[in-house]
Amino acid sequence: MIGERDAWAVLASVHGLGPITFGLMLREHGSAARVVELALSPAGRRLIRDGPDGGRVRLSEEMVETLGMVAADPDPILARLRTAGTHVVTIDDEAYPARLRAIAEPPPVLFVRGNATSLNAPRAIAIVGTRHPTEPGRRVAARIADAIARLGAVIVSGLAIGIDGAAHAAVVSAALPTVAVLGSGHDRLFPKAHRRLAAAVVETGGAIVSELPPDAGPTKGTFPRRNRLISGLAEATVVVEAAQGSGALITARWALEQGRGCFVVPGSIDAPASAGCLAFLREFSGEARIVAGVAELIDDLELVEADESADGRSRPGVASREAIMAILGRSEAAVAAALADGATTVDELADRTNLAVSTVLGTLTMLEIRGLVVSAYGRYRPAGILAAAPPRLP
Repeated sequence: MIGERDAWAVLASVHGLGPITFGLMLREHGSAARVVELALSPAGRRLIRDGPDGGRVRLSEEMVETLGMVAADPDPILARLRTAGTHVVTIDDEAYPARLRAIAEPPPVLFVRGNATSLNAPRAIAIVGTRHPTEPGRRVAARIADAIARLGAVIVSGLAIGIDGAAHAAVVSAALPTVAVLGSGHDRLFPKAHRRLAAAVVETGGAIVSELPPDAGPTKGTFPRRNRLISGLAEATVVVEAAQGSGALITARWALEQGRGCFVVPGSIDAPASAGCLAFLREFSGEARIVAGVAELIDDLELVEADESADGRSRPGVASREAIMAILGRSEAAVAAALADGATTVDELADRTNLAVSTVLGTLTMLEIRGLVVSAYGRYRPAGILAAAPPRLP
């Protein structure tokens, strides 16, 4: 007799058996193991097809026969799971992602490689975009992913070429966890060019997840289904670049339908890679929010706790000091904080930060490149968003 977990895996591997029908069968017959047992006999298959007492399940003869063949010999399916190195997480498991369970029609079974606990991280943000990004778009995706991941949130994306890949790569480069959602089975990983990136996702404590069995190939219809999982696993979705008709906009729509946050990076009105983003912002002006900058996005996602007391309260449209510091490296943050607190010379900065003078000079150069510092006659002062941020109270 097949065990319940293996029965879930076997049923989920039957092509064409969707989550709604799967759930109805479980409710009408009590368990996945019972469905497999029934599928072993002609009388049982008729019961599955018609449902007990005229239930709501209505399967085609072809689907019922497929269930019978799978039930008679489940070993090849279970062997494929072991070979693929995947484990099964069912919707009844405690490990099943709570955010995903809350969406309409959650997949009954997830096939997971890697660390399944990353699917249930306290904070998770999806980053998606076009497969044909501009170079600035790649850099923006990487900067956003790196900054958010360093603040402890898991980055979710679709492992696609382009913006998805840039986001995943930035996170694994920092040896932090990220979740990749496939539009295929694990044995038919798509795109093949990202096999090494997929391996790195697992090695750095992340996970690769699919609702499709390992041998399922990618099709035009599997990617829109995949997109609902990307948004469903995250509390908010960020779209970096998307042309008209981009699949990333499907993910953004799913995010709004699921009651999740949706943030869109705007672009030039003449840039094809931003046309979809601009149209989406226009269509959903009251729901989707503009990404005005990485620090501003961190504030909007409430990934840092800003000091909003007295004169230190945040000003409308201005990133908080805490969010700005979060996007900087350790030395940059220390020097920026000292500048914001009134230090102006290299000696003063070195004294307040306990950094070597050479380090302070190099850091000031990087901050000037970022547009956060200006200098005149040997003195330095905050500029850009650092100058606009509210001061820290004494």
